[in-house]
Amino acid sequence: MPFDKPLQGLLFEQPPPAKPVLKETLELQKRIRELQQIIAEHQRLYYEEDSPVIPDSEYDKLFKELKTLEETYPELTDANSPTKRVGGAPSVKFSKVTHATPMLSLENALNKGELADFFSRVSSSLLKNHIVNDGNLPYMAEMKMDGLAVSLFYRNGKLVLGATRGDGKTGEDVTENIKTISSIPQALSENFPSAVEIRGEVLMFKNVFEEINRQREEAGEPLLANPRNAAAGAIRQLESKVTAERQLSFYAYYVTGAEFFGLKKQSDVLKWLSSNGFPVQDAAALCENEQEADSFIEYWRDARHDLPYVTDGVVFKLNDIELWNKLGSTSHAPRWAAAFKYPSEEKETRVLGIEISVGRTGALTPIADLSPVRLGGSTVQRASLHNEDEVRRKDVRVGDLVKVRKAGEVIPEIIGVIKEARNGAEKAFKMPEFCPVCGAAVARLPDEAAVRCPNRASCPAQIREAMIHFASRSGMDIKGLGEKLIDTLMECGLIGNLGDIYSLDKEQLAELPRMGEKSAQNIISAIEASRSKPLESLLAALGIRYVGSRAAEILAENFLNMNKIAEAGIEELSNVDGIGETIASSMAAFFTDESNRALIERLAARGVRMDSDNAIGTIREKMESKFAGLTFVFTGELSFPRKEGENMVKRLGGKAASSVSGSTAYLVAGESAGSKLEKARQLGIKIIGESEFLELVNK
Repeated sequence: MPFDKPLQGLLFEQPPPAKPVLKETLELQKRIRELQQIIAEHQRLYYEEDSPVIPDSEYDKLFKELKTLEETYPELTDANSPTKRVGGAPSVKFSKVTHATPMLSLENALNKGELADFFSRVSSSLLKNHIVNDGNLPYMAEMKMDGLAVSLFYRNGKLVLGATRGDGKTGEDVTENIKTISSIPQALSENFPSAVEIRGEVLMFKNVFEEINRQREEAGEPLLANPRNAAAGAIRQLESKVTAERQLSFYAYYVTGAEFFGLKKQSDVLKWLSSNGFPVQDAAALCENEQEADSFIEYWRDARHDLPYVTDGVVFKLNDIELWNKLGSTSHAPRWAAAFKYPSEEKETRVLGIEISVGRTGALTPIADLSPVRLGGSTVQRASLHNEDEVRRKDVRVGDLVKVRKAGEVIPEIIGVIKEARNGAEKAFKMPEFCPVCGAAVARLPDEAAVRCPNRASCPAQIREAMIHFASRSGMDIKGLGEKLIDTLMECGLIGNLGDIYSLDKEQLAELPRMGEKSAQNIISAIEASRSKPLESLLAALGIRYVGSRAAEILAENFLNMNKIAEAGIEELSNVDGIGETIASSMAAFFTDESNRALIERLAARGVRMDSDNAIGTIREKMESKFAGLTFVFTGELSFPRKEGENMVKRLGGKAASSVSGSTAYLVAGESAGSKLEKARQLGIKIIGESEFLELVNK
């Protein structure tokens, strides 16, 4: 049975007609078994494969239908029903971790009526058992983050274990991958409890997700479904370096056995977590009654779309932790918490036209120009149709009335065409034979979905996208050199290729509109800093097809400098573990092109580094003990990524921590430094700026 279509609603929307009891029972039993099988398959795809095939809203309806039937006819269910389980089975790729306290799911309230029923059940139960005298109970409201639940175990202030939820009882040991997430503290202050378990959500910010998908679409790779599954897939990678590339984030929300640490309220738990260096989301509030809970829901209905992460609802937890133990839980969810889910937004709009966007690798992407429609907190006017095959599959035509939504609450997409609304005036789309920007004849390789413009060297659209990628965080990380400034620089004729970036000066930039001397100097400083980036950064920044951060690292580790990579043939490249024939062929093709070789020469002539950190191993051996016994903490805005500073410290034998403690030797403080700076002053820690830090590194 296919699992990509929603099923019908409840078996009986109206009271069933009179018929033999046996027949009715058999039909009910058949429907329950059908739902159990379908939901179990969706749980496997979602939790174990990180590849859902239906929206959460459709899954929630199926789950609700099954749960209602099982509660109405308990004699027809069984202990193996997916309503009795949490998550999916732990993968055999990782060691198993048994949770001392089960990591349960949450009861869903799909509308305000169901949420009111939850509040009523909690109050009635506590009043009936004389546990409380007033049924008007405070709840902590926290946005329901769409990520992967994990458990972190600290012993003597050190992170010793990170595990996924798994099936609720048994999870996966993903400690090494967890340690790549910079927002998760690796070490805690000395006054922290000797043993404690923290739970929270690993997630991928929306801007990171969009950038990864942009790069994947350019490379002709399948797109990630949504940020939640992207995060889950990243945390379950066998190589922690791959996890690190996904730039995951973390928010804490739970302390196991909180009462043993003197924490009596969930509001206290969040404050305690924050004060001990754990990030907690700001989108939370204490609701003293149901009216305040309703106000919280309504405030965040649209405001949630401005958060950096995806959230599809609000979690309400009784604020009094002592009452949690009184209420207990089912095998699936606690009785003291519920998640209100916002309804999935779908709107109808008209396709006004289909334009072509030319990307960094020359891929021609059809973009639907839509009649403006308010969706997911913003006005949507464009939606990618990805490629020619996708347009044909959905049969999208100019003039069509279509249904649109935001995939994963992030990316506008056309769900389908309302074909009955057609009047015959609609126009079918045809992929152009020539690049709409430079006029070059386009081509489609037999094994690809994308049609490409081959004029990489002089197609203005490709040059623009290449520059944006080159300066981006996943490239040379030149802060301030963004999309708008690149457009201005190209329009003014100041840059025409990547090499021109390193010929810019402060005076040129300062004369541009809305650009003062300070801003100009900051950009020049960032450009200067990028010259010394190691080979792997440059390789990733060049935008060579199929060469992402991980492939760039592997190439740099094995060949040490750009000349050796350029001279290596397909066979030599493909023999490197982790490269393979596809990347090798792309690398060889890149260096066969004389314009690309000329670009590399221009970059080298302008002082851009062409070797790897591994190429200076002998120097490192002499320096690797320079910071031995010293712990550094970084805070505030620095001209280099914090992770890069931490890596410098580690390469020189020191330690990098995420929070200030008595063992901290130096706090490296940039602009807008916060609480860490104040704590360092209180403890008498030596505080230095980034220039002083770089002097220490280069002594």
